[in-house]
Amino acid sequence: MTGSPELGVRAMMARDRASAALGMVVHRDDPGHAVVSMTIREDMLNGFDVTHGGMVFALADTAFAIACNEDERVTLAAGADIVFLRATTLGQTLTATAVTRTRSGRSGIYDVQVSDGEHIVAEFRGRSLTTNRAVPDRPTA
Repeated sequence: MTGSPELGVRAMMARDRASAALGMVVHRDDPGHAVVSMTIREDMLNGFDVTHGGMVFALADTAFAIACNEDERVTLAAGADIVFLRATTLGQTLTATAVTRTRSGRSGIYDVQVSDGEHIVAEFRGRSLTTNRAVPDRPTA
């Protein structure tokens, strides 16, 4: 795939079935900076009626993916850590804001802050690796 970084990220997100199924909305998709939101649904709650941690992680991971795919090269997660700070629940809208901390060669570090509009609910740090993989030739949805 060739073209601008903007087109590469938009094409990636157009094919991202997981993020779409979770109802994620991309508000910003600039190289090195992304903002993504998701409203918590009934099927995203755990047995204590709070948001399942995997849902919060998935939201942060999507923002991370957008921020680290800055050009036509496929960049994937090499690892990530998350710290959960506050519980959230049904009906709340969570927003993940991802920013580049540093890039060197094929590696990068990105921080993602997840908030509920009033409080920071999680902090995520992702480590990226730019690959030689080809962008899938599959048409977008």
